[in-house]
Amino acid sequence: MKKYFTLQFKMLNRQLAEWGIEPIIGYTLGLFIFCILSFQLFNKTKYADVIYIGIALSQIIKSNEVVRNNFLKLTYSTIDYLKLRIIENWIISSPFVIFLVYKENYLFAISLLVFCGFSVLFVLKSKSNFYIPTPFFKYPFEFTIGFRTNFILYIFAYFLTIMSIVVSNFNLGIFSLIVTIMGCAAYFTNSENKFYIWIYSLNSKEFLYTKTKMIVLYTTILCLPILISLSIFFYNKIDIILGIQCLGYLFIYMTMLAKYSIYPEKLNIRFGIVIALTIWLPPLLLVIIPYLYIESTKKLKVLLQ
Repeated sequence: MKKYFTLQFKMLNRQLAEWGIEPIIGYTLGLFIFCILSFQLFNKTKYADVIYIGIALSQIIKSNEVVRNNFLKLTYSTIDYLKLRIIENWIISSPFVIFLVYKENYLFAISLLVFCGFSVLFVLKSKSNFYIPTPFFKYPFEFTIGFRTNFILYIFAYFLTIMSIVVSNFNLGIFSLIVTIMGCAAYFTNSENKFYIWIYSLNSKEFLYTKTKMIVLYTTILCLPILISLSIFFYNKIDIILGIQCLGYLFIYMTMLAKYSIYPEKLNIRFGIVIALTIWLPPLLLVIIPYLYIESTKKLKVLLQ
């Protein structure tokens, strides 16, 4: 088991190096961001512990994929496999558990540790015949693939919206809107095959304009239940609701431009830092977006000529 965790640690260090950041800096920065976001979450809503547990469980469940676990079962004995998976889950959940203990929420901390143990008994299937119809078929790749692989995220966001209305907590509703917007932005962090660019008989500027229309239309579709609900029950704060929605369009648009500015390479940790800066200082978007737009047109011009 020691060799397994040593290998995982080396692979993580190598991934950070490929992103152009020293591992020690990456771990320090990651811990700092985790703490900041955790404090912000617990300061903004009294239901933070429930949301926190949901985020932690989503990370644990990801490690229960069937192909990966079948490989581990073939490599290790049953006892060693169970030990390895429990320890791995504890490592994943340790930041969440430590913070919950710091907040003196011992019940949720213990519950999370218990779940880490029992979760190894359940393995997620990698394939399913379950088909989810979507309205995103006109423009392929980002929303079509993203929605079908992360549709649970929107169920979670809509649930939070309902809870915000039930308990009259506007901040919780805004959080659900932000979760939905960030989910849409995440679709543009992966680069598609060149085929999905070649199918457009457009120049680079027309291509980006088409993608922009797609962003506005499809993001609006996913956010509409939340927007309508919050606008009805928190009508006196509609300016904040619409303001965050408009900023959301800009963040998604920026992510899309960033993807094509370095295509076919993947977005790295440096861009993650840029996103964090724009979240704290939205006016930076006025500088970053024009630069990324110019770089994107240069990259796409080669592919679309």
